[in-house]
Amino acid sequence: MIKINGAAADASALASRFSEGSVERSIINTLAASDAVYSYASEEELMFELRLRREIINAANELHKSRLAFAVFRESEANPNYWKRTEEGGFQLKDDVLPSEAIKDIYVNGGQYATECATAMQIVYLKAILSIFGENRFNKSFKNLYLMNWHNIHPNLQDIGRMRSADDHLPGDRRYFANPDVDPETPEWQGENVIDLSNDQYYGHGMGKRSGEDIIAALNRHRREDAEEKAFLMQSVGRPNFKRLFALSSQ
Repeated sequence: MIKINGAAADASALASRFSEGSVERSIINTLAASDAVYSYASEEELMFELRLRREIINAANELHKSRLAFAVFRESEANPNYWKRTEEGGFQLKDDVLPSEAIKDIYVNGGQYATECATAMQIVYLKAILSIFGENRFNKSFKNLYLMNWHNIHPNLQDIGRMRSADDHLPGDRRYFANPDVDPETPEWQGENVIDLSNDQYYGHGMGKRSGEDIIAALNRHRREDAEEKAFLMQSVGRPNFKRLFALSSQ
């Protein structure tokens, strides 16, 4: 159920604003049919989440085409004109660089970058937010960027690092395919962070765009010899705090 300002929303009217088969209409229909209650202070807040989820998918598709390479942290690379690579393998924004310019450079000059999947997920969400906020508001909201793992996330994006149970799974969510019996010789295959693109399509850095079945098959090829448990898609999700971001977008 969708509630706006405490009242049940007319989901059919909301869905009719978007074309048949669109991600936005699919999300509205899922929320409306759910047993969970999705509450929004205003219609604008709901529309903001729909727009941002659409941009998350766009950003994932664009990163897939960017030539950003996969690398473990000890072998990571970044364009030194925008980022300082730390000893741990993370990317620290340089003092004289605007956050918006640094994020855009990853998409323009992806061949100069290499990192693992958690960092790539952060890049996707930051690019999506930049598309919604515009450069000035983004630069005010995301100063001192440091991109690395789930322990190093900007305060305004921390929620994507917290996997939580969810009543529904929506396009734009971060999901995780776990490989509990991973071969210890290839620990990088212990799982795959992905963006849900809708219709059983996922973007995972290093794997690209694949179906859930294909990702599981790839992970299963990297299990130890005595493996008993197959790879699987976890039911929990990581989501940005859409309400917080909506508030920031209007400041």
